[in-house]
Amino acid sequence: MKAANVEKPEETAGACCGATLEFEGMDPAYKRVLIAIIAINATMFVVEMSAGFAAQSQALKTDALDFLADSLTYALSFWAIGKSAAWRARTALIKSASLTLMGLGILGTTAYQVFTNPEPVAQTMGLIGALALAANVLSVMLLMSYRNGDANVRSVWLCSRNDAIGNVAVIGAAGAVAITGTAWPDLIVAAAMAALFLMSAYQILLQSLSELKAAEGEAVASS
Repeated sequence: MKAANVEKPEETAGACCGATLEFEGMDPAYKRVLIAIIAINATMFVVEMSAGFAAQSQALKTDALDFLADSLTYALSFWAIGKSAAWRARTALIKSASLTLMGLGILGTTAYQVFTNPEPVAQTMGLIGALALAANVLSVMLLMSYRNGDANVRSVWLCSRNDAIGNVAVIGAAGAVAITGTAWPDLIVAAAMAALFLMSAYQILLQSLSELKAAEGEAVASS
């Protein structure tokens, strides 16, 4: 799907850390893309969580939770379109908090799995991981024209990008589980994905705080 009339911001090294970016999600084509991606993520949550329990794979469950979180945060992003700059920044702060909680929760459950240590079914991991990768690559392609924008828009891009990276890691873990006959590759990938969520939460936090400060400053100046 091609973006129409998107104002392209200047790409700078600090784009994810507080630079002023122009695109705010008002393009009707972007809204259609967002609706499609919400549907993709909600569907994949059901598919991957079911497979995660069936295969006893912590990495698949982690990725499924990511699909669920993404579908909810994308819906929040859709709601924030057209709102004031301050409200868009506050919405991004909520996303940052949710990513942080999810990352910490995954680290906790992964630590628990270290002690129970059930060996996951590698074939199911690989198959579902490939399906999830296809879904996320499609999402990334749809969002490619919108990867730069305010904190609300950029958070959508970061989530989809992270998902695709995570899916590649899950597929790699499936191969490693099959080769080693242990659950360690599955657990390591789950922990690495949690770390990626926390890193993205930090990036979104920095940009949203900067945009919120700027919006509040403009409000004071105009009053």
